[in-house]
Amino acid sequence: MTEQRTILVCSCEDTMPLDTDAIRRGCKGATVETARFLCRDQIDQFRKTAASGGMLTVACTQEAPLFAEVAGEIAAITFVNIRETAGWSNDAAKAGPKMAALLAAAAEPQPEISFVSLNSEGVVLIYGRDEKAIEAADLLKDHLDVTVLITKARDLSPRKVTEFPVVKGTIKSAKGYLGAFEIVVDDYATPVPSSRGRLSFAAPRDGAVSRCDLLLDLSGNPALFSAADLRDGYLRADPGDPAAVLRAVLKARDLIGTFDKPRYITFTSDLCAHARSKIVGCHRCLDLCPTGAIVPAGDHVAIDAQICAGCGQCAAACPTGAAAYALPPSDALLRRLRTLLSTYRQAGGSHPVVLLHDESHGTELIDALARHGDGLPANVLPVAVNELTQIGLEAIASAFAYGASGVRLLLRARPKHDIDGLKKTLALAEPILAGLGFGAGRIATIETDDPDVLGAALRADERREPAPRPATFTPAGGKRDVLRLALRELHRAAPAPVDVIALPADASFGTIEVNVEGCTLCLSCVSACPTGALRDDPERPTLRFAEDACVQCGLCKATCPEKVISLKPQLDFRAATASLRLIKQEEPFACIRCSKPFGVKSSVERVLAKLEGKHWMYKGSAQRLDVIKMCEDCRVTAMSETDFDPYGAPRANPRTTDDYLRERERLKQEHEQKSKS
Repeated sequence: MTEQRTILVCSCEDTMPLDTDAIRRGCKGATVETARFLCRDQIDQFRKTAASGGMLTVACTQEAPLFAEVAGEIAAITFVNIRETAGWSNDAAKAGPKMAALLAAAAEPQPEISFVSLNSEGVVLIYGRDEKAIEAADLLKDHLDVTVLITKARDLSPRKVTEFPVVKGTIKSAKGYLGAFEIVVDDYATPVPSSRGRLSFAAPRDGAVSRCDLLLDLSGNPALFSAADLRDGYLRADPGDPAAVLRAVLKARDLIGTFDKPRYITFTSDLCAHARSKIVGCHRCLDLCPTGAIVPAGDHVAIDAQICAGCGQCAAACPTGAAAYALPPSDALLRRLRTLLSTYRQAGGSHPVVLLHDESHGTELIDALARHGDGLPANVLPVAVNELTQIGLEAIASAFAYGASGVRLLLRARPKHDIDGLKKTLALAEPILAGLGFGAGRIATIETDDPDVLGAALRADERREPAPRPATFTPAGGKRDVLRLALRELHRAAPAPVDVIALPADASFGTIEVNVEGCTLCLSCVSACPTGALRDDPERPTLRFAEDACVQCGLCKATCPEKVISLKPQLDFRAATASLRLIKQEEPFACIRCSKPFGVKSSVERVLAKLEGKHWMYKGSAQRLDVIKMCEDCRVTAMSETDFDPYGAPRANPRTTDDYLRERERLKQEHEQKSKS
């Protein structure tokens, strides 16, 4: 804590013990004040402290609205929960270091978040199969601009007054988001106004296009979008569940106006290793995105911020850092972990376990465990993130480098979307931790909706020794730079560091193996490499490799015409300081006319050997073979000087404009002479 800060800690009517000595040891430089009933009897103490100005941390979130109202704009206040996370626990007497760590971490500044706007004018399409869709429209007609689309409509009663359109059809495809949906409807037909006993429809047609701001799906059919619950503006309910239908209707009623959503991902297209020259290399993000917000866009991908739901799997998997999570950025999360673990250690804590969780599920579960169970163990440090799937290798490596004994990720028993990306991250972290001497089982998930199961799992964890030399580095820079730094510091702090660790397939670190005999030094791989891991030499045919820059995108392997390149996933901690590895080097071929070096000597000689005396174009013609031995400039000159014809037969010179003009003048003169005679 570099700035002057005051910390107000309340025992909440003595329901939790306060170890002020531990808090002062951890939060050095801060003024620590205690209270027993800060939000009621001692509110004047808060008012006086807030009026003094400066940075203020209040160890209470339950009464945050009250404190914010009392303080007004006098003080900049940070609120942090130490009651449910530390004080209300069977281990509360030993939770002083944890309280200090939570208070210090809460003071870490958070970067500003950018937003994207979604605009809805309230045009809603209700897609259903029977009268229930029309009943939902009746509830919404006074609030939104309603259209009802009935699939396979039959036995619908005509309405006395047409208050909103009722049409029939089946949605063939849908795309878009809140405020910008576009659907294609087959079997589309409008009703006949003269319908009497039941609603009749005109002749149907396919391919009708409709646009709307909201989609209320009561059809009972499969969802129109992947990860449908993450698509803003798409509401879906089982038509057989009246309560679910009512909830969807009430939610739709409020979706009119302008809404801001965070821009979860910052994307730098120049760093993307998706493709080069229409050859696809990296496609990790495309494989993992649950909402389809990511699509190919030439040599890179494009991320639709309006569709993105913020799971963060693309950022966690991106090998180059082109896609980076912004809520918060990886370096901000790592600084928070650094403060949390270093403060916990300074305050006298030992064997810290970092518990990563989300707000909607994890916070509620921790709260329930504190109120109705044994609470969190004193050595478990909870860290809330937006989504667990945003956690990348850099966060895991940094946690252990900073001194964590273990990392646990609290997931739902049934995750709300696919967690394949997170599982791959954990599968990548396991061999790294094991290879550096930390052992197996240091990182794991706890998948439960039961607070008692959570508590039992945390208390059953074996206490393992943290890194013997905890790191103190300050993370800064882009995602890839932060990841490299975190891994180097983890290696330095590890119990048994080694130089090279084999990694599973699809890892973003590794080397390449080249069959040197088959390599012709065409250097196609160099031009395809998006990170500069493969490099040439302007002076002579050379192929070099920088392992530290390789992201195992596979573009070199896919581009190589001789198919002599293979990938080898591994983590070599020496790569950051290693010199370029020479893969192959040959002498250039000197042009026989100007002596300019060009091509590869062995390749040119191989081509000459295959053509001389064997190809009909070069049989008995040393002059033609000499053309192959020339550089590109001399080759053009030689061919123009010798009328080089690849087919051997003489050809007429090409006719130019001057030739036509001379011919016309000659004919004109001949005509005049004939006229005179």
